[in-house]
Amino acid sequence: MKPYINITQFINLTVAHTKEVTRQPAVLFWGIVFPILLSIGLGFAFTREAETVHTVGWVADSGNGPAETDPGVVRSVLGDVTEAFGQELAFKDDGRFGLTLPDDKLGDTIFIFEPGTWEASVVRLKQGRISLIVEAKPDQADTCGPVFHFDPQNPEARLVWHTLSPLLESASTEEIRGNKSHTASVSPLALPGTRYIDFLIPGLIAMTVMMSCMWGISYGMIDKRSKKLLRRMVATPMVKSHFLGALMAVRIGINIVEAVLLTFFAWLLFGVVIQGSSAALAMIFMAGNIAFCGMAVFVSSRTANTEVGNGMINAVVMPMTLLSGVFFSYHNFPEWTIGVIEKLPLTLLVDGIRAVFTEGAGIAETAPAAAGLFTIGAVFFAAGLKIFKWH
Repeated sequence: MKPYINITQFINLTVAHTKEVTRQPAVLFWGIVFPILLSIGLGFAFTREAETVHTVGWVADSGNGPAETDPGVVRSVLGDVTEAFGQELAFKDDGRFGLTLPDDKLGDTIFIFEPGTWEASVVRLKQGRISLIVEAKPDQADTCGPVFHFDPQNPEARLVWHTLSPLLESASTEEIRGNKSHTASVSPLALPGTRYIDFLIPGLIAMTVMMSCMWGISYGMIDKRSKKLLRRMVATPMVKSHFLGALMAVRIGINIVEAVLLTFFAWLLFGVVIQGSSAALAMIFMAGNIAFCGMAVFVSSRTANTEVGNGMINAVVMPMTLLSGVFFSYHNFPEWTIGVIEKLPLTLLVDGIRAVFTEGAGIAETAPAAAGLFTIGAVFFAAGLKIFKWH
């Protein structure tokens, strides 16, 4: 009777499989080295000193005039923070000013105020550049306190309000206030496009396009190549570009259906509406599909190993999913990374779709991003077509 466990056989099979894996450097790189490199890169990029930075909008009036950033007016609204906390307001050349609250145990808390008109501040709020708007009331007879405008359903905005509102009230002095009340008030925003769900839906649409193209085209083609299915197609009278183009057409059709359904249910359940041009939305959406279809063809143009394919696809989708502002604004990342993030294909697509949804953008506003995405798709498709192999 054969033993239930054959240790020698198990060891020999394990050694054989180990040799099979280690003889493929690409498998080792994408399975072991790449995750380490990714963690190191993200660690250097997003590990900063123990500090929390909150960026808020500053509007000195509710009209269309320029925001008032005169230090005297600012202090009349924010109070004497120097006396209360020993920290002076820091005014910069670009008009921004900030306040730093030191904390040796929990890390510093930094508030950066970005001045602008009401309309400009609302746009920044929709883009996720700021978390709330502080409206100054320096000229009113009954109050000199600030008014906070934000979406009550936004957790970050509520956190900033809870932190900043008591700070401003406790920093005021009788000498500055006179006989006025220095009570901060809250005005919940009900403007279309200012809710977090309005910010999220465009990001989800863009991410769905990327994931569908990269996994639907790339992994499907790699899997067919590994199963020798593409080898059989060589014998047919088929043009290579027609084969790849058909894959792209099917994937784009699926993406259109997914985007329409997602938009419909977002409108039905949450009241999300498209404020901009439908033509502009169609243009940027198609450009994004072309870009990621081209990238998918390039990624899957040669390899027949599904493990290598997994690594290559993740190398494309993971960084952009984290960086490109799908779930939260990429302006929360360090300043030196913003210029690079803004040029990523997913960032171009997310910003373009979000501009149409929340800012009322038209063809003129989305044309540069669409042109960039079309170019990316054409370049990668041409390169992938050039190096493509059937087996």
